[in-house]
This record gives sequence, structure tokens and C-alpha cells, in this order.
Amino acid sequence: MSVTTEVAPELRALRSLPVPVSEPHDVRTVRRQHDDVPATQGSLALAFTSAAGEDDEPDPEFGPQPTSSRDLPEPGAACTALVRAVVEVLGGTRPSSQLARWLTTDVYAALQRRAGLAARLRRGAAPSARQAVVRRVRVCEPRDGVVEACAVVIDGGRVRAVALRLEGLDGRWRATAVEVG
Repeated sequence: MSVTTEVAPELRALRSLPVPVSEPHDVRTVRRQHDDVPATQGSLALAFTSAAGEDDEPDPEFGPQPTSSRDLPEPGAACTALVRAVVEVLGGTRPSSQLARWLTTDVYAALQRRAGLAARLRRGAAPSARQAVVRRVRVCEPRDGVVEACAVVIDGGRVRAVALRLEGLDGRWRATAVEVG
């Protein structure tokens, strides 16, 4: 009994090729092949500046993009959660790194500085076991994509006032200003 196999016409044109060498090139071989190109290249010092200059406005195509309020979650809940988290960072019960995504870089740096100062003042004192309680939050929207809020927070035995400004950037609320009293 003989078996014949029919090969598809498109497969008849296939041919096997040798496997290319994947070993790294020797520097001397590269130099002989390309005498005008150096075999190794040093690092380049790059300075990234805008084409318009450093003092001008940044290019609107890059950086955080504004987001409309209708495309963002309800601001009252975001303000309440952010106020509680900021007070907990200052109280030493929450790491500031958890807020990096929700704060602009300058607000985040200021919060880290203030948390460091608060930690030095607390040194030797027993940490508060009570969680901060946000009693009241008042929110107003001066324009689309911007929310300003003030809050009353009970932190242990202290009553604190917190004011903040949230802006819709890149599809989420980000705090551009935070003041804690």
C-alpha cells in the first residue's frame, strides 16, 4: 500500500535557510567593517528644554491634561478621603508615598517636609491610636474641573481645619493646594 501526500502549492516555494549567528560581534570585526564609525560610543549629555525657552509656558500637548468635572467622580467623597489621608500623614499613621498619585509634585514635597517636622516634634511621644474623623466638608466648584473645599477634622484631641483645591488632571482629581491648620 502506498501513501501519496499532496503538498499545497504555496508550501512548495518554501526553502530552509541556515540559522544566523547570534553571538556578539568582536569589536575588531566591527571596526574593520565600518572604519568610519567608532566601535564604542560614549554617553551624551542631554538637556531637555522646550523649544520656546524655559521661561515660557509649557507646551500644551505635554504634561497633565485638564479633565472636565462630568468625567470625574463625585468631588465630595474625594475631598473627604484626601483630607483624612493628609491628616493621617501628618499624624504619622500613614506613609506620604500613598498620596503621591493624588497630589501635584510641589504639594507632595511640602507635605513630606511638614510630615518630617511633625515626626520630629512627636519623637518620644506615644502615637495616637485614634483615627482622624472628618466631621464636615464644604465643597464649591468655581469653574469646570476645579473644586475648592474646606473641612473640619477631629484628630485625637485636636480640631483642625483643612482647605484644599482639587483640579481634574489626567482623568482624576489631583490636589494642587493643601493647607492644614
